Amino acid sequence: MIYTRKIAILLIIMSAAGISSAILGLSTEQVLSITIFTTTITATILFWKYKLPISSLGVAFSLSIGLIDVPYLVEAMNIDVILFLLGIMVMVRFLEERHFFEYLISLIINKVGANGKLLIVVMMFLSGVFAALVGIVASSLFMITSLLYVTSRLNINPIPYVMMIVFASNIGSAATPIGNPGGLVIALKGSLTIDDFLRWATPIAVINLLLVTFISLKIFSKDISRLDTALKILVKREEERFRVEMSERDIYICGALFLGTLVGLMLHHSIEEALGLTRNSMLVGITLISAGISLLIEGERVQELIERGVDWVTIVFFMMLFALVGILEYTEVTGLIAHAFSEIPGGEIGVILTITVLVGILSAFLDNVLAIAAMAPVIRELSTFGLNEYPLWWGAHFAGTFFGNLTLIASIANLIAIGIIERRRLGSISFSEWLRIGSIITLISTIVALFLLIFQMKILTMI
Repeated sequence: MIYTRKIAILLIIMSAAGISSAILGLSTEQVLSITIFTTTITATILFWKYKLPISSLGVAFSLSIGLIDVPYLVEAMNIDVILFLLGIMVMVRFLEERHFFEYLISLIINKVGANGKLLIVVMMFLSGVFAALVGIVASSLFMITSLLYVTSRLNINPIPYVMMIVFASNIGSAATPIGNPGGLVIALKGSLTIDDFLRWATPIAVINLLLVTFISLKIFSKDISRLDTALKILVKREEERFRVEMSERDIYICGALFLGTLVGLMLHHSIEEALGLTRNSMLVGITLISAGISLLIEGERVQELIERGVDWVTIVFFMMLFALVGILEYTEVTGLIAHAFSEIPGGEIGVILTITVLVGILSAFLDNVLAIAAMAPVIRELSTFGLNEYPLWWGAHFAGTFFGNLTLIASIANLIAIGIIERRRLGSISFSEWLRIGSIITLISTIVALFLLIFQMKILTMI
């Protein structure tokens, strides 16, 4: 019965996409590309378990009827993004297997002591920082695992604290191009460097991280009081410490690799200029160097590290998503969408607000990578209509990351958190419960981000 309903919905949406695009007078190729794109994405959402075969079939069908050729398909797959993700995943797995992140967190937690509010503030701050530095997937995994270790020792409900960690991770992931896959797409498609992110994204992310932390302390005040009481009882009873043991050799190796990667990424633009390389070459190159060093140290376990460290399903799925967007570019559908956007009332600010809302809604209920990937060619096209595309990238970026707090399915961090909680049978949270709190966090953080973005734009035009 459920499958029948889903198939009916799919057929209705497919028919609506095809008929409406034909009524608008689009060419046969454009009607087909819109219909295939809409159908494939809808089927992926409805039958998420089969997302990879569905997206692959959509791309294959488009190839077979000439909606895209192989050279353009390869270009559309954004191999630079894929290589970056591969490098980061391998390095992070190498550090995780040596418990490097848990070791850092244990040192900090032991400094905090029996203060529930301070512990949550520190862990939210660390979640945001780690999401920015190593990516939201890795950050979510080790931060949530560390938090659950703490709550299990205290025998308290972990869900409120997990939500706060996730909120902070989503906000912090906006600070750098490596924090979120959507941000990486924006960096590479918009030719934005780490310096651009440090100038435009990092300050806004930091301000919102502080703001979201303050709001969370108010919303979850009773839960934080409960945590504080439990911590004091535990410490008083047995002077408990949270320790993660690492050998001195592993500490030096992991620390050098971690810091070296961060410094390399921060200086990648300067390195490119010094070596005369094209923009963002070393953004990808640094991560591949880090992955290569990790594999070299592993020695005989190279294959095992790659197999366990790389999420191949996600990697290939991203390639298929990028290819589907490429079909819209190849048939010039994105140009038509850009033209429609250029006529939005309010000029540049009107377009920024529209793109932010559209990307945000798509991110909250579909996927932020898909939303940003679909909007990237439209933003590029808008520059041909006399609009400054630079602030548009930031509007899409903040929407794709901050709207990740709106719903249970809006961010990979949310899905990781709920998955861990359910697997360990630690409780559950409904879609409406998350939405009730997530909507407050999302609304405030997005409004603040847009205000600061538009304010800076106005200041620059006055200089």
